[in-house]
Amino acid sequence: MKNKIAITTGDPLGIGEEITYKALLELRPPREKIVIIGKDLGLNYDTIELKQNDVGRYCFEMLHMACDLAHLGQIQGIVTAPVSKEQLNKSGYHYSGQTEILEKLLSKNDDEKAEMLFIANELRVLLLTRHLPLKNIEITEDMIISKVQRLNKFLKEKCNIQYPKIALCALNPHAGENGILGHEEIDTIIPAVQKLNQLGIFAYGPYSADGLFSNAGKKYLQNKKPDYDAIVAMYHDQGLCAVKALTGNDAVNTTIGLSVIRTSPSSGTAYDIKGKNIANPDGMIDAIRLLLKLI
Repeated sequence: MKNKIAITTGDPLGIGEEITYKALLELRPPREKIVIIGKDLGLNYDTIELKQNDVGRYCFEMLHMACDLAHLGQIQGIVTAPVSKEQLNKSGYHYSGQTEILEKLLSKNDDEKAEMLFIANELRVLLLTRHLPLKNIEITEDMIISKVQRLNKFLKEKCNIQYPKIALCALNPHAGENGILGHEEIDTIIPAVQKLNQLGIFAYGPYSADGLFSNAGKKYLQNKKPDYDAIVAMYHDQGLCAVKALTGNDAVNTTIGLSVIRTSPSSGTAYDIKGKNIANPDGMIDAIRLLLKLI
């Protein structure tokens, strides 16, 4: 079915089933647009119900089934409810998150790499590196170039931005202060930006992250068009501290660079409120709505 999406119901010990149920009740997308994977929610949507064995395996099998459907051309996108990285690893699936699992299951060649992009209206923030200890973060020219190329392609093809403007954060405070506070800007980021410009991509920076996000945040809160169509953060918390401070859980975690797009709410499994019927479905609503718009 053209433009059909799969929705996984997430960790059964968390709020995934509840927020999926509430989101679908709120949005009421056409029946032919949706297939649910995991738990039958009783909502008259096609459902592939999986046996709830150990939690980590169950969560992995949901993703595996969604990827199988994508390979068969039966879906054009995936929405994932939250899962626990700890449960996945306990069950022998040693991945740092759903993004990395999807990359493993969906990539057809070495050129297909998953990128983590957070979207809240026109605020878009790509993480250059993701779930790594801070001490292990290393950036290279090739890494920057390849990831910005994927981002640029997404902005043009899926967001209909003819000439995307992409700003890169510096790695070091104050953009390295001309080498006083670090050389990554001079040795790596600036040469990468220059090469991207030569390839016809409108990349800018590196800019001090505090100033860049301060300006972007003002535009976002005033509902004004941002100076840049996307920002590239050098590491996880550099981007997500700003994004979540500005948007709460409204930013949608969007996986780009693969054969299908995946979206997910920014919230976690929230084991502590499982079964209390108080989970806020807004993040899941935004994730489903965005994916239906993008595909």
